[in-house]
Parts: sequence; C-alpha cells; structure tokens
Amino acid sequence: MNAELLLHICCAPCGGSCVERLIAAGRPPCLYYSNSNLESRAEFDRRLESVVRLAEHFQLPLEVDPYDHDAWLKATAGLENEPEGGRRCARCFAFSLGRAAAFAAGKPFCTTLTVSPRKSSAVLFAVGASWPEFEAIDFKKRDGYRRSCEIALELGFYRQNFCGCEFSHRRPEPSRADS
Repeated sequence: MNAELLLHICCAPCGGSCVERLIAAGRPPCLYYSNSNLESRAEFDRRLESVVRLAEHFQLPLEVDPYDHDAWLKATAGLENEPEGGRRCARCFAFSLGRAAAFAAGKPFCTTLTVSPRKSSAVLFAVGASWPEFEAIDFKKRDGYRRSCEIALELGFYRQNFCGCEFSHRRPEPSRADS
C-alpha cells in the first residue's frame, strides 16, 4: 500500500463523498474493495466495475480483496435468520474490516460503510475498535450520503438496492439515519 490511509470500499456509490472528503483533507487514500459478503461473483464484479471507475476518476490506487463468499458464510454461520442491522451485520463488518486491517498491515484504515443511512456508525465504530489503526470517521455527517448519491449519478455508477448478502433479500433494511 503506497497511500498513508486505506479506505475499505463496499461500492462506488458509497465511496464517492468519502473519497472526496479524504482528498480535501489532504489524505488521498488507497481504495480497498472487499466484498465477500456479496451473494454472487456476478454482483461482486458488477460493483467492482464502478469502483474501478471511481478510482480512475480520482486517480487513486485500488486493491481488490479476492472474492471468498465461502469464508464469509463461515464467519456469519448461525446468524442467517438475524434481521438486517442485527448480529449478522456486526459479524459481517468484523469480517470485512478484519481483511482491511490485515491488508493495511499496521497503517490507518477506515470504511465507506459509515456513509450509508442503513448502516449504524456506532456498530461499525464498536467493531472497528478491535484494531488500533481503525479510524472512526462518520462519513454520513455533513450530508455525506446525499453527496455520494450526487456523485454516483454524475458518474453513472451502478447503484444496488440491497446490501449484497443473500439474507438481505428476506426483509427490507431499516433506515439508520444516525448522523
């Protein structure tokens, strides 16, 4: 990793305002696309196409964590019937942030997941506290989500309507506007 900050990125629509904000703060990140929670390789690849375009647009390095849905299923085993926002999501966050921490190898990292109104920043920060290098940045603040939507529209990113795991299709995700 050649940047001083690793940004775990779940998708380009969430990443736009996060990247913009970090660059404005003088901290251009290395993007780390890690999405083994996605229900299929096709969905992984479809989201990755937009992440590549985001990285190119902002001229940032991009690293891709190999897709390993079986490992994610093992990590979340027993929580398949949990509601969205429940214990399975916290375990999913731990899986992805753990992979980002391993890749960051002692350097600071943060996540785009905090920009989503459907993800609890408090839960993400609690999970992230497991790694001293994790930076608890709430990208939802200062209209982060709205700005991410604007960038996604401007750049024509694929915008999914579910978190990505097969279990998220069962119930609608609750809104978590904890800005």
